[in-house]
Amino acid sequence: MWGPKRIVSVFLIALAVATPSIASAGSRSNSRHRHYDRRKPGDPGKFVTFYKGLDNELSNRFKARNGANLKTRVIVTLKPGTELSREFQQFVKASNLDLINGRVLELPNGLLKKVADQPGVLTVHFDRPTKSHNYRTSVTVGARTVQDTLGYTGSGVGVAIIDSGVTSWHDDLTNTTSKLFPYGNQRVAKFVDFVNGRSMPYDDNGHGSHVAGIIMGNGKDSNGEKTGIAPKATLVSLKVLDARGQGTISNIISALGWVAKNAKTYNIRVVNMSVGARVSESYWTDPLTLATKALTDQGITVVTAAGNLGKNAAGHLQYGAITAPGNAPWVLTVGASSTMGTLTRSDDKMADFSSSGPTAVDFEAKPDLVAPGVGTVSLAVPGSTFFIEKAQSLLNGSFGLGAKPYLALSGTSMAAPVVTGTVALMLQANPNLTPNLIKALLQYTAQVYPGYSPLREGAGFLNTLGAVRLAKYYANPQRGDQMPIQRVWSRNIIWGSHRLGHGFIKPSANAWKNGVVWGSAKPLAADGDNIVWGTMADGDNIVWGTMADGDNIVWGTMADGDNIVWGTMADGDNIVWGTDCGGADCDNVVWGTSDGDNIVWGTASDGDNIVWGTASDGDNIVWGTSADDGDLTWASDAGDEGETFPDDATEPLPSLDLEFGDLVPLAPATSGLLNLVPVSIGGF
Repeated sequence: MWGPKRIVSVFLIALAVATPSIASAGSRSNSRHRHYDRRKPGDPGKFVTFYKGLDNELSNRFKARNGANLKTRVIVTLKPGTELSREFQQFVKASNLDLINGRVLELPNGLLKKVADQPGVLTVHFDRPTKSHNYRTSVTVGARTVQDTLGYTGSGVGVAIIDSGVTSWHDDLTNTTSKLFPYGNQRVAKFVDFVNGRSMPYDDNGHGSHVAGIIMGNGKDSNGEKTGIAPKATLVSLKVLDARGQGTISNIISALGWVAKNAKTYNIRVVNMSVGARVSESYWTDPLTLATKALTDQGITVVTAAGNLGKNAAGHLQYGAITAPGNAPWVLTVGASSTMGTLTRSDDKMADFSSSGPTAVDFEAKPDLVAPGVGTVSLAVPGSTFFIEKAQSLLNGSFGLGAKPYLALSGTSMAAPVVTGTVALMLQANPNLTPNLIKALLQYTAQVYPGYSPLREGAGFLNTLGAVRLAKYYANPQRGDQMPIQRVWSRNIIWGSHRLGHGFIKPSANAWKNGVVWGSAKPLAADGDNIVWGTMADGDNIVWGTMADGDNIVWGTMADGDNIVWGTMADGDNIVWGTDCGGADCDNVVWGTSDGDNIVWGTASDGDNIVWGTASDGDNIVWGTSADDGDLTWASDAGDEGETFPDDATEPLPSLDLEFGDLVPLAPATSGLLNLVPVSIGGF
């Protein structure tokens, strides 16, 4: 619920004070937040500007004095079936942005308005820079247990890495199978260079090879110790960053378009993007985020780093600094945690540098979850920028080779590939998973750590072992099978900005279909069937709303001097949209919750609880039903204890009939299973 209405006016004042910081990140719509946005979940809100012509950055460049002859690289999107006039063809630098029907031009600023006014032109966007997300780290999530006990290694699953390329040779990428690869004996199925146009694999920066090793290194130079998450997955390397780790969003869009065209050839099911750009507009209009949507609608999971803007220049925690395309609901956005250098999970913590939500412009809850990203040891590339500039972080292998084969790095760049490798394992276990269902399983099996807001840790800390077990279970469940639930699982998902819990995921529900926007009330944010969660009489209910179990989504009501503190004390936290604000204007609005349990979104109306869906009388809509009181039980961590689902040919399998949101009381016989100690899981 909202607090007193006077808080609303204070909130607006605080946002006005925050404008310098927000503007520095490119947000252009906070001034429009004068009233509560009554959009349906997943629909574009009032703050989304669907415009024709120049974006905000280019408008400023066009108007700038003495800048008419300066050149700017832009992305022009065209109406279907149209082309640029001959006058502007000379400025075209790339024409392969097919996912968004776009062209890349480099033209004088004095011509920006003229190209925008062409009859066939829809929008003109600044081709803003992008870069990798680094820091330093190691991995402990349970992948080794998956490899050793379940036998999954990512074999047969194609993984596209959009980054700085891949080394021409590393022992940990050697091919140990009978399959032939095109670039010597390296496990690289395809290399495409969008920077320099070279045909043979190389990585002059080193970042892309480090990411590749986290996903699929075989650990040859470490006697298996530093094996990646999915060591037998197939690598497709798409180079979009130069030797300094810099690039443009147009190169990324070109790479995404290449994946869309070649996914079947290389069985590409997941894309890793440990790269990011500042958020300059809504994800509904940004060509980068729209390109990722085109790919996810095709059934390909896009995993991206959240960014490394968790603290400002003064060292204070800051919210609102998720980078693009991680701000989009359809991608899987990964923040970074720290294993604290141990193989147990009990002492894991959030990495201070990991960016927090909500997202700029659209104000969405992110990240989706977090994974280890501090001190990760992976491949080093002799002669690369990283090899030279980070020499102090190079590490020896197990065989005393001349050049040190490994490098320790930290960042959300290192966390994202841990999740990407996990997705490859899940897809090997269950090839029918969709991007939305993959995200749901990852969040449902994640482990929530106390003391962190969902805007910091998302749904929780990655549990690879749990996610793969559940994916395997849903591949072909049979009557009498145990659902492999661990006590540490969150058993929640964050659907948009709403936490859902107390039930099971139904794989056939329409929420998981390709093309459904994560967090929406209706598929494709349009008319049609509602997103179904519960199992009321007609089987077609919306279960948005509130419950009395502490999981309501509410705004805080505390004001403190110049700051508004939403659900937390004033401790120097602040909200900065995609920037650390350079040390200025950093003491503004604090997002978060005091107990880490609620997501801080809500209504600006008359104090009623949030009601999502179709209830016209303002009453809450329930999450589901509580039928089958004693039939469903939790299975044990070990998988060899606990009751199973009823073996009755006349009764449907409950785990497939009950949808996420159903209240399922635990049977008394299983109460002892809830005291299991979390498994200590190793990594590489």
